[in-house]
Amino acid sequence: MTEKFFVDGAAIDVELADTFTKRLRGLMGRRRLPEGCGLLLAPCDGVHMMFMRFAIDVVWLDAELRIKKITRSLTPWLGLSVCFGAWGALELVAGEAERLKLVVGQKFRRG
Repeated sequence: MTEKFFVDGAAIDVELADTFTKRLRGLMGRRRLPEGCGLLLAPCDGVHMMFMRFAIDVVWLDAELRIKKITRSLTPWLGLSVCFGAWGALELVAGEAERLKLVVGQKFRRG
């Protein structure tokens, strides 16, 4: 299932990973993630980069979709990021958080 998320006028097509199996699989095995698209793992407070082929930014969200933390350019195979108390993790292609000018405290809106 995909839905639009909006932040400061920018739109992101977000795929929802809301089951154990979808969260476990995440982006593993995919060749790329297009600009303007993301994968929301929920609930989630930690991600790994095992079996990943490309770097990602992880935008940590609370239950109200407010940004708690941003982890930039996690490295394939080696990266790991945790955000205790997070409700979910929005995975974006590396550099997307900067391109969208995302900052802690901003709030996404579902559309």
